[in-house]
Amino acid sequence: MSNESKVTEVRSEKREKGLVRRFLSFKATQIILLSFSVLEILIALRIVLKLIGANPDNPTVALIYGFTSLFLIPFKGLIASPTNGGMILETSSIFAIVIYALTAVAFEKLVWVLSSRPRGPVTSVSETTITDKHTNP
Repeated sequence: MSNESKVTEVRSEKREKGLVRRFLSFKATQIILLSFSVLEILIALRIVLKLIGANPDNPTVALIYGFTSLFLIPFKGLIASPTNGGMILETSSIFAIVIYALTAVAFEKLVWVLSSRPRGPVTSVSETTITDKHTNP
């Protein structure tokens, strides 16, 4: 007696069109949002440090002030900053956070619009397995 098996497998697979493009645009939007988020966090930290009257001679505070001042140049003097002793409420920095948040969303949408394409038809994967068993006496 012998058992013979015949197995036939048919597999067809198609990749979705534009998958790589969508992946790259997704990564680009993530980088944009991450960059602006880090900038906004540093500006918020600057606001808190100014509000509590942190020592500007401290290297960490000086680094934060120096880095964020570059991004706050367009907003300098836009709105008056109330002071009380050594504490300063930088209202222009608060305004800058809002503007940078809106700019981040605008850039993210722009990348999405420029890189997205309509999706093609969904492709399917099909498998067929045929098994024949023969028994010989």
